[in-house]
Amino acid sequence: MGVLTDYFRAPDDEAVIRLLDRTRGHSPIVGRKPSFDGVEAKGVDPGVVLGSLVATIRGVPWDVQQVKVSQVWPPASEQEPDPSEDDPFQDGPWAFALDDPTRDTLAGVAPADVTALVVTFVERTEELRGGGADEWRPVVEDLIGLARTARDADQHLYCWACL
Repeated sequence: MGVLTDYFRAPDDEAVIRLLDRTRGHSPIVGRKPSFDGVEAKGVDPGVVLGSLVATIRGVPWDVQQVKVSQVWPPASEQEPDPSEDDPFQDGPWAFALDDPTRDTLAGVAPADVTALVVTFVERTEELRGGGADEWRPVVEDLIGLARTARDADQHLYCWACL
């Protein structure tokens, strides 16, 4: 079972909550009229894969806390305290806010540095073994571009995910 992840930019948590409440949690970047600007990035979870990318950019060892996230949707009060087969949120969808330092780290990558960054990122990320730098370069470029646009618009980055 794979994790579907989309990254998007939005002005604030409230805008994300309103949209996901209205759409019953559908991804805000897919469909005929996407609600927010974003990037489809299947399997790029914030903690491991995106965290490895951010650690690579920062030149530090990977740590699961490299990217700080907070759940925005569904609100914690709507979740079952003891998940069961009937739990509507067991497989998602969920939306998480990413910390602004992560956005700024991604946004700060110079275009001339992307090729070397992707090679190093793929080599040091165990979860990407079997995939080459050519496969990951467009995803990394899209994430960097999204982060740059979000930073320049004084917006935040979010991750939408489901199983």
